Amino acid sequence: MKDKNIIRVGFIGNPNCGKTTLFNAYTGANLKVANWPGVTVEKKEGNIDYHGHSINLIDLPGIYSLTSYSIEEKVSRQCIMDDEVDVLVNVVDASSLERNLYLTLQLLELGKPVVLALNMMDVVEERGMEIDLHRLPEMLGDIPVVPVSARKRTGLDVLMHAVVHHFEEMHVADIMRYDAHIEDMIDRLEQNIAKQDPAAQNLRWRAVKLLEKDDEVCALYPAIYSEIVDRDYSEDIIKAKYDYIDEIAEETLFNKDKKSANTDKVDRILTHRFWGIPIFLVIMALVFFLTFTVGDAIKGLFEIGIGWFSDAVFKGLSAIHAADWLVSLIVDGIIAGVGGILTFLPNIFILFLALAFLEDSGYMSRVAYVMDGIMGKVGVSGKGFLPMILGFGCTVPAVMASRTLENESDRRRIIMCTPFMSCSARLPVYILFSEMFFPKYAMLVSFSLYILGVVVAILMALILNLFDRHKGGNTLLIELPEYKTPNARTIAVYVWEKVKDYLTKAGTTIFIASIVIWIVLNFGPRGMTLDVSQSFGAIIGKWLVPVLRPAGLGMWQIAVALISGISAKEVVVSSMSVLFGVGNAASAEGMTQFASILGSYGFGAVNAYAFMVFCLLYTPCVATLATIRKETHSVWFTVRTLLLQLVIAWLAAVIVYQIGSRIF
Repeated sequence: MKDKNIIRVGFIGNPNCGKTTLFNAYTGANLKVANWPGVTVEKKEGNIDYHGHSINLIDLPGIYSLTSYSIEEKVSRQCIMDDEVDVLVNVVDASSLERNLYLTLQLLELGKPVVLALNMMDVVEERGMEIDLHRLPEMLGDIPVVPVSARKRTGLDVLMHAVVHHFEEMHVADIMRYDAHIEDMIDRLEQNIAKQDPAAQNLRWRAVKLLEKDDEVCALYPAIYSEIVDRDYSEDIIKAKYDYIDEIAEETLFNKDKKSANTDKVDRILTHRFWGIPIFLVIMALVFFLTFTVGDAIKGLFEIGIGWFSDAVFKGLSAIHAADWLVSLIVDGIIAGVGGILTFLPNIFILFLALAFLEDSGYMSRVAYVMDGIMGKVGVSGKGFLPMILGFGCTVPAVMASRTLENESDRRRIIMCTPFMSCSARLPVYILFSEMFFPKYAMLVSFSLYILGVVVAILMALILNLFDRHKGGNTLLIELPEYKTPNARTIAVYVWEKVKDYLTKAGTTIFIASIVIWIVLNFGPRGMTLDVSQSFGAIIGKWLVPVLRPAGLGMWQIAVALISGISAKEVVVSSMSVLFGVGNAASAEGMTQFASILGSYGFGAVNAYAFMVFCLLYTPCVATLATIRKETHSVWFTVRTLLLQLVIAWLAAVIVYQIGSRIF
């Protein structure tokens, strides 16, 4: 039920136009995230007050047109058609105006109030471009055109003033016209639609969609379509729109040829047919170099702080004569577990900072373009590599990003392959074991695991494609945005969100997991025990030892740590610390002690690499499994993904150990 006292404003635009940045500039802490009803596409809403007006802002998914191909396009179109918004704020990248205006012309045909937000005007000025802000609104039916900069937070008040005024006036633009024949059919179609469906709105838009042979609209009016429309006019309509966009550009844009000169020069190198992939690998290697060198330098301070805190808590508990079991739970269980994870926070911070820099600069879109050739050979377009890239950060949003793929079969294949990409949660495992057993080559060893994850994901996509009866055969259609200087505020927000998630996980999932691990190690069938070998953990782990032994992981402590890692991959490190009784495994002293303990079991460098390979490839965390289930609506698909990763992880670890132990 509509609340007439609330103005509902939909932010809509092409991907990478700065729409979400602009939306966040308004909503700030008032942001509310959920899912659209019936689908898994993320829905962002925020409420603001503007000069006595209550305004509900809705961030619609980024789309290129109102043609329903991807889930995002279907959601945005349905939201508009269901009359869920009163005013549309069409956010466009002013530095690439021609590309963005196609969606604008489609929105104007809807018959709703539209306000054009010319975003990135600061970039326009930097490139020496000029936009005639008087002629542009005239050519778009006298709609409000407001220059803004989401990054610099300029023009926000003027834009919202235009929204409120436009809503009160309910001004509908006098939009472009097609040739006489098409306009005649549009008039006839509008009249027939109005007769059949008197409550229908957006009559002109519906008529145009009938001429374009849109499946959804044709299904609503099959008789009208067959009576009036003699052929598919989609190409005619698209050409007419782009011809008009050319007219707009000619009359309103100046010095536009200068805008892409620098980008084209850089792209000749970064997207080169042969050098593109090696350059990508070098860039990622540099990311890991910074993650280790800078991250480790800061990590030392965290180690000192956590060590001091652990000692202080131990002394404090001893002073009040706390029970031995309570001291053990707090110091050896909680502090050792959670503290061990917090120690790696600097490395995680550097990784996210680097990824945010690459994303905001415009480079990550190029990676999908560069990978299109390889991905095409395994049955999907380079667009399918984008979710995989996101997997470097976290697998959960990476799986959700598969929604951009139009073909359901391709989408499921990418969902099944994406968890093989090495998420940031695995980084603490790599750092700990590579620095313990490969101190001189720790960065290269960790980097090799990330490359291995990419290779396994692509090979799995190839294998799945060979057995897929419903191959999509997508071609790559992706925007390559202009390179720009990364915005400090955007990067800060991105990194803070990721660090906050990491800290939240440390304070919840890892905290609980540390307590559970302590319990299973200190209790057995006969109650509390000081003999760890008689604990529930040892009993469970010993069941799995025969299975893990061929991979060089035949220790019950490792089996228990791997099981605990299903809750969150970071827990593997904290579990190992607790299982082997190492107070701060990430410190130099702790690593020496830890390596010595493992060495006494015959666990060496080859075992360590096999262990890291297993951690890379085995079952994703519970949050990822839940996301896969939610995205696919299939328990069986989720179980298959889980089992597939377990089998591949075991096979890969066995191969690494069996070959490695014979060579070294």
